[in-house]
Amino acid sequence: MEQNIKKQKEEFIQLLKSTEREGIDNLIEDLEELGFFEAPASAGHHLNVAGGLVEHSLNTYKAALVVWEGLKKLEPSLDNVVKKDSIIITSLLHDLCKADIYYRTVKKRKTPLGTWEDTEGYRTTYKNFPMGHGEKSLVLALCSGLELSDDEMLAIRWHMGAWGINQNSIEEVKNYDAARMLYPLVTIIQTADGLAAAILERTAEKLDDL
Repeated sequence: MEQNIKKQKEEFIQLLKSTEREGIDNLIEDLEELGFFEAPASAGHHLNVAGGLVEHSLNTYKAALVVWEGLKKLEPSLDNVVKKDSIIITSLLHDLCKADIYYRTVKKRKTPLGTWEDTEGYRTTYKNFPMGHGEKSLVLALCSGLELSDDEMLAIRWHMGAWGINQNSIEEVKNYDAARMLYPLVTIIQTADGLAAAILERTAEKLDDL
């Protein structure tokens, strides 16, 4: 497990550095401090294990790359609108907000025999920086000094799609709709995030729990 976490961390960092983006080195240092590379992707759903957040981020990148490459065959102009560096940056950093919200704990788990046993897991807290989801990821990246374009900022902010919108706010709904129509990267990252969690990261155990 530790060897796998190390390998994924190296792949993650190598991809970020390949963009040669201003502020990348500072960002990587901040990720270390936040505990990003050891964090799970969730408390009780997909990849709720140490290193799960990095694995999910890499899965999102791989899915986004496939979506982008496939769409270019249907719409060649997309090659001029969305750059590979943007795919790397936004897919790897879309869930930066999760780096400091999960803490190890002991939970009760039901066994196949119907009894209960203690098992290690994670609990969630939002006390460190209660800003939201996509908003927090974006702000943390910017605070690290990372240079981001408009479409990259919006792709990170709105990567949850409708799940990240306050439906009681007409202004927020219109902002999301505008971002999605103006910048294809927004929809690519939103789609890739869903593909990673629902397909690449599904397990037999999770299917049994349905």
